[in-house]
Amino acid sequence: MCLEPVLHPLASHNLPSFITAPGEIDRMMVITGIFLVVIIVSVGALYFTLHSLPERMAHKSNHVQSGIIALLCLIALFTHQHIFWIIAILLAFIRVPDFETPLKSISESLDRIAPAPGSALAAAGGVPALPADPPPTTEWAEPPEPLPDASTDRREG
Repeated sequence: MCLEPVLHPLASHNLPSFITAPGEIDRMMVITGIFLVVIIVSVGALYFTLHSLPERMAHKSNHVQSGIIALLCLIALFTHQHIFWIIAILLAFIRVPDFETPLKSISESLDRIAPAPGSALAAAGGVPALPADPPPTTEWAEPPEPLPDASTDRREG
């Protein structure tokens, strides 16, 4: 009894290496499967890295709008609407001035200046009462003397 596989008489005797005999492991299919898994994982990692690019840029530069940028990246990731990602990357590149800090400082200063609750000024509504009659205006009794003219004030020497 012969255990070697016998080729059909019409088959080519020069078979390529990726064609396997029955019952053997197909090495080409295993290599292709591993390659496919590596490519899919790499493309997925690139996709997630690209989607988080605006968020990482905002975090590195301590943006005021980093929360908005992160939210836009997340919305773009789940909805596949690229306009959200474009807006996020534009916000990450453009520095919007911080208006909150000066306004908060002004508000805190006004709180310190404002009257304390329970004081007489606060009881009156917070605004000091104005006098009912305006003070009388003083008018000149006589017009002021004119200044001496430089041409008439000649000193003789």
